[in-house]
Amino acid sequence: MTSEAADTAALLSSARQALERFLEVHVDDDGTLTFSHADVPCVVQAMRLADGLSVLSLTCVVAWDLPDEQVLAASVAERAGQGVFGTLGLAHTERGVDLTLRYAFPAQGLDEGPLGTLLMLVVSTASQVRSELLGA
Repeated sequence: MTSEAADTAALLSSARQALERFLEVHVDDDGTLTFSHADVPCVVQAMRLADGLSVLSLTCVVAWDLPDEQVLAASVAERAGQGVFGTLGLAHTERGVDLTLRYAFPAQGLDEGPLGTLLMLVVSTASQVRSELLGA
C-alpha cells in the first residue's frame, strides 16, 4: 500500500512525461502541471479517491471575461452535447463569464503513449472550442 502523496506524485510525473512529448510543461510547487495549447491555459492535478483509484483532473480555460449573454450559453450547451472528452462549463464572474473544459479520469497504470494521447484529445478539444467561439 502506497501513500496518497506517492500515488499522486507518480501520476503527475507520468502525465508530465506524456505531455512533454507535445508541449512545454511547468511544475508548480505543489506538483500541479500547467501548460498552454493554442492560447488555452491548462492545469493537471492528481488525487486519490480511494485505495487503487487515483485520477487525473485536467482543466482548460477556453475563454474568459466573455459577455454574459443567452446566445453564448445556448452555443456552449449545444457544443457540450457534441463533446466526448470533457465537460464544458460557464462560470459567472464580475467581468462576465469564463468558459472551461474539465475532464477527470482514472489514470493509474496508463502507459505514457496512451496517457499523452488522452490528455491531448482533451486539450485539442479545448483549443478547437476556443477557435470556434472566437472565430479565429
